[in-house]
Amino acid sequence: MTEFRVPKLNNNDTSYILVEWLAEDGRAVRDGEPIVLLETSKATEEVEAPADGVLRRLVAEGAECEPGQVIARLLGSVDEPVRKAAEETADGNPHGPDTPAPPGDATGVVVTAPARDLIEAHGIAMERVYALGRKVIRRSDVEELLGEQEPSPAAVADDAPAGDDDARWITLSRAQQRTAEVVERSRREIPAAFTAMNVDVTEVVSLARDLTRRLRALVGLPEMVVKAAGGLLDRFPMFFAEPGPGPRARRAATADVGVTVDVGQGLFIPVVRDAGNRTLAEIAADLAGFRTTALTGSFRERDLRGGAITLTLHTHDGIVFAVPIVFPGQTCALSLTAPRSEVVQDGSGFAVRKTATLGLAYDHRYINGRDAAEFLRELRTALETPARFLTENG
Repeated sequence: MTEFRVPKLNNNDTSYILVEWLAEDGRAVRDGEPIVLLETSKATEEVEAPADGVLRRLVAEGAECEPGQVIARLLGSVDEPVRKAAEETADGNPHGPDTPAPPGDATGVVVTAPARDLIEAHGIAMERVYALGRKVIRRSDVEELLGEQEPSPAAVADDAPAGDDDARWITLSRAQQRTAEVVERSRREIPAAFTAMNVDVTEVVSLARDLTRRLRALVGLPEMVVKAAGGLLDRFPMFFAEPGPGPRARRAATADVGVTVDVGQGLFIPVVRDAGNRTLAEIAADLAGFRTTALTGSFRERDLRGGAITLTLHTHDGIVFAVPIVFPGQTCALSLTAPRSEVVQDGSGFAVRKTATLGLAYDHRYINGRDAAEFLRELRTALETPARFLTENG
């Protein structure tokens, strides 16, 4: 018998939603076969069986589960589940196979707990929920319904009881709630400092346009920064390290760079793996794929897990610099603004150059200001002498 425990899918969530079982209770499954769908704050992930066996489900669809919790067992024979069920009942196991499914099961529709809370808070008729025609109703589905029935300010004023301003509250999405939790934890636990440096990106932006045509892949300043940062792993191992217990940090084997993506569907931070050893064409393909995936919100947890350093993009016009959050599990985070035109002195005259601001927020327990400035200086040198990017990209 093998216990099937919920894996740790990310560092931000303390619980997940069991969205759907992909294998029937009592069915024989194979090692590596996807058997359950778990929803985190950022993605929905298929989790595979850790061994061969007969599946004995212990937790109902729509329930919350925690990392490390046993949600199923893989048994050696079809007869064993019967014995196990008796043992679980005797032990008072609250997560037995007869645990009632969440409300809505009678219609064949599973309503997750966060979705149920939002439905009850806004008094949405279940007929409207079922009319969506979806097997699993998530919080985002309910938010979609709320968007369709957004009342006018006049209607809110007329319908709200005297002294009741609940209708004026805006409920954060589950993804934004998780972002808030991470930000609060970062502010609470990490003594962060910040340093910024202006970079002349005139030549590297021109090179990026040329490479876009030659490589037939969209290459921009973010791709260049990811590549340049990945090349600094060996010289600056602490900037890619994972803080550990006590006065030490675990080295990263590869420069895995998380890059923020926000196309209006929530903030995601997918990871470019081994950026230092990837070509610009490969990095560009990764980032293009991330933007497409963000539009549909179909990231897998493995896309978002394991970043050693984060690059936050602040590419709206007019932003001069931005202070990123140092995410728990990392020692620093970079920020990058969009290129802007500036008049600079050029010999005895003046010239218009493109500049951008690179910022670095860092955990001051592991990184000192001098090292932060040196790290930024190395990045600036790489970006201001872009000929080095041509070596590997022809």
